[in-house]
Amino acid sequence: MSDKKRGGGARKCLIWDLDHTVWDGILAEGDDVKLRPGVLETVRALDQRGILQSVASKNDHAHALGKLRELGLAEYFLAPQIHWGSKAESVRAIATALNIGVDALAFVDDQPFERDEVAFSLPEVLCLDAADIAALLALPALTPRFVTEDASRRRQMYLEDGVRADAEARFDGPKDEFLAGLDLRFTVGRAQASDLQRVEELTLRTNQLNATGYTYSYEELDQLRVSDDHLLLVAGLDDRYGSYGKIGVALVERGATAWTLKLLLMSCRVMSRGVGTVMLAYVMREARRAGVTLIAEFVPTDRNRQLYVLYRFTGFEERETRGNLTLLEHALAEPVEYPAYVTVVDA
Repeated sequence: MSDKKRGGGARKCLIWDLDHTVWDGILAEGDDVKLRPGVLETVRALDQRGILQSVASKNDHAHALGKLRELGLAEYFLAPQIHWGSKAESVRAIATALNIGVDALAFVDDQPFERDEVAFSLPEVLCLDAADIAALLALPALTPRFVTEDASRRRQMYLEDGVRADAEARFDGPKDEFLAGLDLRFTVGRAQASDLQRVEELTLRTNQLNATGYTYSYEELDQLRVSDDHLLLVAGLDDRYGSYGKIGVALVERGATAWTLKLLLMSCRVMSRGVGTVMLAYVMREARRAGVTLIAEFVPTDRNRQLYVLYRFTGFEERETRGNLTLLEHALAEPVEYPAYVTVVDA
């Protein structure tokens, strides 16, 4: 790849230009555009890997979307931004619509000006030259170590999220009543060997709702799973619209008088479902049952303050600070209740 590759981390979404990128020719000039060789195969392969895809194109929206439908591609592109405005603003809008950070995006375009504009405005975005489309599938940033069941369904789960969002927008009543009507079912239990690929993926992909930012390899997780001194938990979520998949992880280090919550993370896709409190409440209940206090580690970033607020809201108090690591503690003197709008099931 010959273009600016700032930040070599894994990317969650690839954003495509259209003219001379997805297809040869310029649609607005009346060209009989044809798919570029390898584009359809690349789009399908990335979709199977769980890489989301979208469009940022300067075109007439209805015309371009119609052409994408004709070519069998429209269904693969989430939150497409097709208008005559700035590509950087389109990229930013896609990140907002999908609720992912701009540092999780890649952008492919044939025009150096467009790539430079995005790179200047959003330097975290991985900008790629459309001349190198044949190499996209070999790019490490677009090649997850594992392709989990959740990953292969990722686009479908985002589409289901869109249906939920539409239903919520039409709902006239308190948020808790809407959540209660979703028939939320939160399943949590000890991680099994079959969960570890997804757990590793969550530690690598989750930034906003990750209390410490710690990442663990499959091999490390497998050791923790069978350790007598640790409790590795994984959670899934379902509702009447379908499954969110595996969406939460907690890692507890168990001591004689205190347990330490080393990792608490939730998928950003469930931010609005109020289930972050459920995972934490489960750990608190288990610790209280064991007769110990609970300590939580927190490492602040520019994106995870919501979890610090969650800890304080649920009664944790700061105990000490070690560099950028804050330790919070809860005595667990009172019983811990789950929100009324969710059914919690032990796996």
